[in-house]
Amino acid sequence: MTSLTRRNFVVAAAAGATLAALRPARVFAQARPRVVVIGGGFGGASVARWLRRTDDGIDVTLVERNARFVTCPFSNLVVGGQRSIESISFGYDAVRRAGVDVVQDTATAIDPVARRVTLQGGRVLTYDRLVLAPGIQLVWNGIEGYDEAASDIMPHAWQAGPQTLLLRRKLEAMDDGGLVVVAVPDNPYRCPPGPYERASLIAGYLKANKPKSKLIVLDAKETFSKQPLFQEAWKNLYPGIVEWRPKSQSGRVVSVKAREGVVSTEFDDLKPAVANIIPPQRAGQIAIALGLDEGKGFCTVDPRTFESKVAPGIHLVGDAIVPGAMPKSGFAANSQAKVCARAIVSLLRSRPVEEPILLNTCYSYAATDHGFAIFGAFRPGDTGLIVDIPGTVGTSPLGASAQDRALEARYAESWYSNITADMFA
Repeated sequence: MTSLTRRNFVVAAAAGATLAALRPARVFAQARPRVVVIGGGFGGASVARWLRRTDDGIDVTLVERNARFVTCPFSNLVVGGQRSIESISFGYDAVRRAGVDVVQDTATAIDPVARRVTLQGGRVLTYDRLVLAPGIQLVWNGIEGYDEAASDIMPHAWQAGPQTLLLRRKLEAMDDGGLVVVAVPDNPYRCPPGPYERASLIAGYLKANKPKSKLIVLDAKETFSKQPLFQEAWKNLYPGIVEWRPKSQSGRVVSVKAREGVVSTEFDDLKPAVANIIPPQRAGQIAIALGLDEGKGFCTVDPRTFESKVAPGIHLVGDAIVPGAMPKSGFAANSQAKVCARAIVSLLRSRPVEEPILLNTCYSYAATDHGFAIFGAFRPGDTGLIVDIPGTVGTSPLGASAQDRALEARYAESWYSNITADMFA
């Protein structure tokens, strides 16, 4: 978590200019333009590599605090016991080989007037364009009683890594016949179908290893992504194991007492053996500290360039933005990053910015041999948000054969191999 605060930003910009008055520089002090990217996930790593692929005359620095990146996509397979954490962890050697200066550090201050980023280790980076890909942060106490300490007892596992393994260990340690609760927040949040994939894969583990157990999905919403496909799978694969409770049926979790093991909805108190509490979310702290979210939790951008609508010269991609019709997904972040990289090159080279087409494909598992997808193409809309292109958005069909579902599960494996290779290989 960066220590950057809103006050740091105000002090840095105190040359008399307001944030709205800042304008991108068009003349560069150095021979080669410089782009700094903060955050090395699906959005940030993709921007860095695609900047170099698009124009190797641009110096690109990627700032990432961790030596290895653990992907949220496929982390549910770790929770369900079908994958290891090592299989979804990636280093940055290939990013360095692509010509990107990868700095393992944390940004602590940004001066958008002087166009400087100060790192915790003391290094100061200058830039002509800055890209923020901070992902999400969890809103502690967005559910009463659910703070960071509570997550050590009732893991969220919504930022892949130690929390993923903690949830897995708790499932392994529970007795047969125990109750598992997965609590899902209201929109918006990272990966809309992710909680339901997790519920499915946990149900698969319970069916195989602890068949007397039950899983309840407590949902703060009335509907969810790929709902007919998930519910068809639960009926066919996990009868009597998975129960989904929407908000109208006492599904919204309002409080937890982690030490007592109690999860409370508006009408019920449950005491599960394992509680997976996914809290509300907002943009990563560095974007919030800069005020790029305008107090709304997520940041608005120009969908042609992904430049902030608040701070010219600063771009954002991935889960931290308001994406309009696009979901918050790894594929979406990767697609946004490529559009952003091309736009930055055009802006730095004083060329017209192309009108982009953005893509999303999101696979989900209900079992390791049972997959399905949602897909779509998107473009900038007249309202300044991303809109879907009519006729392109859809899902896998209901009622498909077991062979077709197994084929889609293999497609999901190929998708994951390809997108991670695009960033890290």
